[in-house]
Amino acid sequence: MGINLLLPGCARLECHYEPREISVATNLAADPAVNNYPRISIVVPSYNHGRFIGQTLQSIVSQDYPDLELIVVDGGSGDETVEIIAQYANHIKWWVSEPDGGQANAINKGMSHTTGEILAWLNSDDCLMPGALFRVARQFLASDDTDVVYGHRVLINESGQDVGKWVLPGHRKFILSYADFIPQETMFWRAGLWHKVGGRLDESFRFAMDWELIRRFVDTNAKFKLIPAFLGQFRMHGMQKTNADIETDGFREMEIIRRQCRQRFSSHPALQNLYYRMQRAGFYSFVIRARLTELAWQARLIRID
Repeated sequence: MGINLLLPGCARLECHYEPREISVATNLAADPAVNNYPRISIVVPSYNHGRFIGQTLQSIVSQDYPDLELIVVDGGSGDETVEIIAQYANHIKWWVSEPDGGQANAINKGMSHTTGEILAWLNSDDCLMPGALFRVARQFLASDDTDVVYGHRVLINESGQDVGKWVLPGHRKFILSYADFIPQETMFWRAGLWHKVGGRLDESFRFAMDWELIRRFVDTNAKFKLIPAFLGQFRMHGMQKTNADIETDGFREMEIIRRQCRQRFSSHPALQNLYYRMQRAGFYSFVIRARLTELAWQARLIRID
C-alpha cells in the first residue's frame, strides 16, 4: 500500500479512493460563433456489455455535438445488448450485430463506414465526459498541425462512480516506445492520419492494438496534444478485457512493441541494449513527472477541467 501511494494514479489501474459521484467542472456547449465544427465519427465495438452499453451510448449522444457520426459494431451478443442498441437507432448512422474476429476486427469494420474528419472508438463499457467532443473539436480547430489529441482519465466502477484519476504530465513521445499511457477512450485523431498509416488496426493484436496504432502515428511524426481536461471514463469491472488479458496477450504484445522500437533504433544488439536502458530511464522520468503533476493539480497549482 505504501509503494502505491508513491506512484502516480496513471500507474495504477485500481481504485484510488472510496467511490464518489463524478464532478464536472464545465459542461461545454456549442459556440454560436463557430459554424464549421468538424464531423466526429465514433465507433463503438461491443460484445455482451448489455449492462454498460446504454451508459456508453448515452454519454456520446448527450454531448449534443452538432456533427456526430455514431457507428456500433456488436459481435453477436447473447445478452440485452441488441435491444439497448436499438433504443438508440435514431442516433446511429450504422450498426450491426454479427460474429466477428475480435475487437480490432469490429473496429475496422466500423471505421470502414466512417466519413468524419475526426475519428475515435469508444469501448462499450467506457464513457465520455460531458463536453468532451466540443473540447476535442475546438483543439483541432485551433491548431491545424495537431494530428492526435487526448486527455486525462476518470476511473469508474461498475456503478459509474468515480474511483480514481489519471492525471498525466505533458506529452513526451519517447515514453511511447516503452509504455502506453494515452487513455484510449480519450484519444481522437484526424482521418487523414488514419489513412496515412494504413486505415486499419492490426488485427493480430488483441490487447495492445491502440498502442500499436499510436506507434504508427509516432513513426509519421504526428503531432500529439494533451488537452487539460478529463475527457473519458474508464470502467473497471470483473469482465474487463484489460484485467482479464494483461497476463496472457497483454504482456506478450507489449514486449513485441518494445522490441520493434529497439529494432528500429538499431540492428546491433549492444545498441539495442543501450536503447532499452534509455527506455527504462524515460519510463522512470515519466512516473516522477506524472506524480509531480498530480500533486500540483491536487494543490490547485494547475487547472484540469
